[in-house]
Amino acid sequence: MGQNRLRVGSGERPVHCPESQELKQFRRNYSDPNRGPTGKGTARYRALKDVCQACPSKARCCPNADARQITREEQEDARQIARDLAETDDYVIAMKLRKKVEMLFAHLKRILGLGRLRLRGPYGASDEFLLAATAQNLRKLAKIFPAPQHLREA
Repeated sequence: MGQNRLRVGSGERPVHCPESQELKQFRRNYSDPNRGPTGKGTARYRALKDVCQACPSKARCCPNADARQITREEQEDARQIARDLAETDDYVIAMKLRKKVEMLFAHLKRILGLGRLRLRGPYGASDEFLLAATAQNLRKLAKIFPAPQHLREA
């Protein structure tokens, strides 16, 4: 069972395993702040060995360990918000739109040679980018409205 099966509270709320057993970060209060937390932006949560040994889900939860133990980073809450957003319909639409934009920039860099700017200064870079974007827009316009074909007389 991965960490996605754990119920994790935010802030100081506890972490629970799938069998609703509490995993604690510390078993006692530390008066010296250097002794308790790792200080590396991670928190390690552990279950009691006796509780895990008596658990009916032990074989699936932590078969190779005496007790369940997980490590959570400080930024895990933000990552979970991003994972939740990635499952929405709006995210799928946004990714389709982003793909179109990214493909345009990839085309500018590879086909039109805009991987390195040749003109100096901010105005030169702006002018060079505008010229490349204009060329790209003209190509798109030519695909939408093709030039009329002239028939040759035999």
